[in-house]
Amino acid sequence: MNASRTPPRPGLEGLIPSWAYRHLRLCGAAQLAGGGVGATAGVICLSYGAYGWAALFLVGSALALVCGYWYLTIDPSARART
Repeated sequence: MNASRTPPRPGLEGLIPSWAYRHLRLCGAAQLAGGGVGATAGVICLSYGAYGWAALFLVGSALALVCGYWYLTIDPSARART
């Protein structure tokens, strides 16, 4: 077993890849930015009446926003500063 491996994380945090867990703030901000872009695309599709595409973009952006928020709330470096 490699000594440099990180220990297993508890609960749902184990679903996050190790490279993303090491950079949670960056990955969370990227998820939030991507969710905002997806929501914008969904609203544009709604304005043109493309409801199927709008649903696809809006569901994807909602998932990205929730995931980004989750990444930012479990960031251990943010907890250490408070």
